[in-house]
Amino acid sequence: METLTLIGMPASGKSTAGKRAAELLGCPFLDGDDLIERRTGEPLSSTVLRLGAEGFLALEEEVLCTVSARPAVIATGGSAVYSKRAMAHLKSLGRLVYLKIAEGEAEARIPDFIARGVVMRGNVSTLRELYAERVPLYEKYADVTVECTGKTPEEIAEELIKL
Repeated sequence: METLTLIGMPASGKSTAGKRAAELLGCPFLDGDDLIERRTGEPLSSTVLRLGAEGFLALEEEVLCTVSARPAVIATGGSAVYSKRAMAHLKSLGRLVYLKIAEGEAEARIPDFIARGVVMRGNVSTLRELYAERVPLYEKYADVTVECTGKTPEEIAEELIKL
């Protein structure tokens, strides 16, 4: 089995479905956000506020580029696609899987961007702007896209193990 790295918008199911898929496959599960929290010793939202968007993105890239587990299921933070270096490294481990979610569903699942630790760069200040900025990057890097709108984490995990 190859490593599956999950990319997609915050709240698309990367962590929840990814963890379940790893259990079903009998392989390790790594969560990029958890790795960052362990490194910094603080919640993701605190790290984003302390370092700012660009500082956080540099830390995220550094952490993701140290991942070497094979096989595994890896859930990245939604902002991981801003790093060409991290995407190239993760692609070298296996397939990049875009968990695609409709904008409206993402909005319903993310009531508070700040508490969630969502990274917003430049002039991006709304979910609509964030979605418009990131979706082309997810599509660019993905080897496979899994449609997740209206699906449970269990249904998404089942699709992941078929890959």
